[in-house]
Amino acid sequence: MMNVYASRLQDWQRQGLERPHHPVQGPQGPYLSVDNRTFLAFCSNDYLGLANDPRVCAAAQRGLEQYGIGAGASALVCGYSAAQAELEAWIAHWLGLERVLVFSSGYLTHLGVIPVLVDGATAVFSDALNHASLIDGVRLARPAQLTIYPHGDWEFLERSLRTCAFGQRWILTDGVFSMDGDVAPLRELVRLAEQYEAWVLVDDAHGLGVLGPEGKGSLAALGVSSARVLHMATFGKAVGTAGAFVGGTATLMDWLAQRARTHMFSTALPPLVQAATQVALECVASEEFRRTHLAQLGERLQRGLQALGLGGVPSCTAIHPLILGENPRVMAVSHRLREEGLWVAAIRPPSVPEGTARLRISLSAAHSVAHIDRLLEGLEKAIGVEA
Repeated sequence: MMNVYASRLQDWQRQGLERPHHPVQGPQGPYLSVDNRTFLAFCSNDYLGLANDPRVCAAAQRGLEQYGIGAGASALVCGYSAAQAELEAWIAHWLGLERVLVFSSGYLTHLGVIPVLVDGATAVFSDALNHASLIDGVRLARPAQLTIYPHGDWEFLERSLRTCAFGQRWILTDGVFSMDGDVAPLRELVRLAEQYEAWVLVDDAHGLGVLGPEGKGSLAALGVSSARVLHMATFGKAVGTAGAFVGGTATLMDWLAQRARTHMFSTALPPLVQAATQVALECVASEEFRRTHLAQLGERLQRGLQALGLGGVPSCTAIHPLILGENPRVMAVSHRLREEGLWVAAIRPPSVPEGTARLRISLSAAHSVAHIDRLLEGLEKAIGVEA
């Protein structure tokens, strides 16, 4: 039987889809040490540069001294720490939500929450480029009807809602799409939800911290607010820690707390992480200079890509994809960049559609203008050699 898996692995490798592990020897930051070599990195989701912030690290140390390491049990047994209660209350107040639940990861949030919201009498409308965790949550839920609408096409969605025969309806979307860096048409989606008595689950993993006043995310950036929105985001990106939350009405959160299996049967997030997360979120909310600098870096990168004739996908977020097409091409360019001391992630199917392999350039407020210029020089050399 093992020969079957060996053959499948070899085929995977031949397609250029293998993803090796690269142990990082130190903290996250603009520079990463891998295999005793230092790279200028544009592959991390540490968008605001908080993952190794001294204040966040100090909060984790205080949490360690107060709580130890592990939570010891699920939140519904004895794993619900005072740190978690304080964090949930802080987020709810900050975002203007009635109640928030913290989960151990974004993936676990969707795998737990969606099957509670969706059943055999529910219609689901999911953006074609939604994150894998949303997709897998829907697969577990087995809705009565699943419509995968073309990316961002709210007019297609409206036609689908208009003819939907099911009364319970959920629209699922990323706030910022993780591989393209674009923002969902949230104004239109929420308007449609209110018009057709649907609900919207927004995964704002890549928008929280980066967009909106105080970094409140995609919804706040667009001025969107509705009782029909379930707000979800993670802490492992711009916040720089780990875990995730989902927030909405108190009644819905109470129901999710009782029924979401990944909340009921997973050990709670370590309290020291939750203590660090609250301090990191306070930095997110109060330090606007991080978002300003990040936006300026993005504008400089976009201008540089245009000047080099590389195009790139316009983005107002921290994610700037450079679509190169086929797997061998993107792997060759990524390899040449590493030879230049630059680490940029090569993204291939199934993370993105066939024929759209890309460099996913992710920026951080910890980067400098000089870092952007060095990246542009490296891209000119790497892609110029290829041409």
